[in-house]
Amino acid sequence: MPMRLKVLFVTSECAPFATTGGLGEVIGALPKALHRRGLDVRVIMPLYAGMSWAQFEPLEGVLSVPMWFGMAHARVRLGRLRGSEVPIYFLEHHRYFDRPHLYGPPPDAYSDNLERFAFLSRGALELVKALGWIPDVIHANDWPTALVPVYVNTVEWAQPLHGSATLYTIHNLAYQGVYDGGALFITSLGREHYNSSEFEHFGTTNLTKAALHHSTLLTTVSPTYAREIQMPEYGCGLDGILAERRNDLVGVLNGIDADEWNPETDPRLAARFTADDLAGKASCKAALQEEAGLPVRSDVPVLALIARLVPQKGVDVFAHALDTVLGWGVQLIMLGSGDPEAERFFSSRARSRNKQFCAWFPFDDARAHRIQAGADFLLMPSRFEPCGLSQLQAMRCGTLPIVRATGGLADTVANYDEGTGAGTGFAFYDLRPDSLADTIGWAVSTWHNRPDHVDVMRRRAMAEDHSWDQAAREYSRLYLAAYTRRRGHPFSDGTSVEADGAGRPDPQDVARAAAVGTPGVHRGTKRGSTPPMPSERLPPLPARLARPTALPMRS
Repeated sequence: MPMRLKVLFVTSECAPFATTGGLGEVIGALPKALHRRGLDVRVIMPLYAGMSWAQFEPLEGVLSVPMWFGMAHARVRLGRLRGSEVPIYFLEHHRYFDRPHLYGPPPDAYSDNLERFAFLSRGALELVKALGWIPDVIHANDWPTALVPVYVNTVEWAQPLHGSATLYTIHNLAYQGVYDGGALFITSLGREHYNSSEFEHFGTTNLTKAALHHSTLLTTVSPTYAREIQMPEYGCGLDGILAERRNDLVGVLNGIDADEWNPETDPRLAARFTADDLAGKASCKAALQEEAGLPVRSDVPVLALIARLVPQKGVDVFAHALDTVLGWGVQLIMLGSGDPEAERFFSSRARSRNKQFCAWFPFDDARAHRIQAGADFLLMPSRFEPCGLSQLQAMRCGTLPIVRATGGLADTVANYDEGTGAGTGFAFYDLRPDSLADTIGWAVSTWHNRPDHVDVMRRRAMAEDHSWDQAAREYSRLYLAAYTRRRGHPFSDGTSVEADGAGRPDPQDVARAAAVGTPGVHRGTKRGSTPPMPSERLPPLPARLARPTALPMRS
């Protein structure tokens, strides 16, 4: 039987189990798309409070994880990604993860987050070794798992995992895992790693910086964002190292679950519709207006804003444009959660303008589906947007985005052309209240005066393919390039990449793998640039996957 490329995702979030935003949505979908391409994909994440623990199978044994103070012990549970056979393992440690919030009560963070996610990162590596399943590539995601590529290059030297390539994805560079300069000991790594190439960053311990140094390849979630973060305006202090590794940094657009976001079949909607028959969208609009307590009027455009109420999303700028926009007689529906002061402001304005404005807090997924299907326009005035999923979900439902042209918004929304009717939305560049209001006014004017253009744009947006298939194809090739760079030879099982995503790489991929660089491998106090020797591939787990007698028992 041909060998399949083995890929491990390590993550702090995964939809629908636990998520705060785009990271969880990505991990809930991308591994499934990769599995469909024939890769052997597995996911590891924490078991948080609030999950339905009973639906996951407890595995026999206890997992022991080396920590700075000695050994920490965890139970492991096994589940499947929704609608798939992709295994997901949950690390059960009550002191670290049985808490009311993933990272801390917003806007604060738990004081022991470094220790919590060092346990996740080290625990994930210990788990795959205990299972006897050694991944070819380990895919780490954002700062909570930034220690994974570091551990692979340090404590795993000459161990079973030292031949595994690492790929680190930046989902949002604004969150880096920054701690006190004296906190490095919590990672169990020696003080020799506190240097300007690895953890040290202006007197702090920066997990993301270390991951950027140690990872075989780097990705982020859109091509434009990959370019932006190499500049001081968007690089959050790490633009220098990102520019140095620009040949290893690739922007891959996120996708959306095309089945989950399908207005033709979505059971949450008041009516179903397609690009060929938009009659049901009008029914969804009327039902949304009624649910929001707004007058049911087909002759008034409905604007929507679905976002976390944080500065990144530009909600402060929108607050300054709010009265101008409502002065045009439009209806506005807001959904989200975040800064309490922002919630109070918008709730107060909604009460005073309750025939035009409805604000719903906190976020609700089913309601988000109904808003996307029923609204005419979606507002996304982001300061920066690594990729953005809401605009893709909106276009899937025939709702036209009004966006600031940054990051993934610039890559996915084609600006309207008044002369030809081309485009899939409306874009602006200067993040000022007047620029935002002018662009909203442009969209509203088009809705009133050029309804034929709006109709064509809706159908065009709905016809675009924003599924995960294209991203999975690109990640498959990046995994092969990372494998080649790490091992010094290409992965091959005698089949083609297009056949199952894990066979003989394209010659261009091989050339690219030879071109990209990998930082030197570090072990303890030893520093060097010798690539690791290939480790032996262990046989795949039996199909059962679930009762690993290899899990070490501990008292």
